[in-house]
Amino acid sequence: MHHTDQFIQIPLNMGHLERQVETLVGAYLQLRAENSILLKRQEELTAEKSALIEKNEQARIRVEAIITRLKSMEHGS
Repeated sequence: MHHTDQFIQIPLNMGHLERQVETLVGAYLQLRAENSILLKRQEELTAEKSALIEKNEQARIRVEAIITRLKSMEHGS
């Protein structure tokens, strides 16, 4: 192989490498954006879960209070 043959192949390989890098950068940017969206959604769901747990606890306390009142009414009659 002559030195001139090597110089001809380098730009072709560099062009291919540049396209691959551009593709990877595009994929990286897309994944980074998707990750950001998913992290925000995870935070929202975590907050929603906490709120639902609190509501569930409040409902449980109210039901227990109703049951206690019903039992005391039962024993009082």
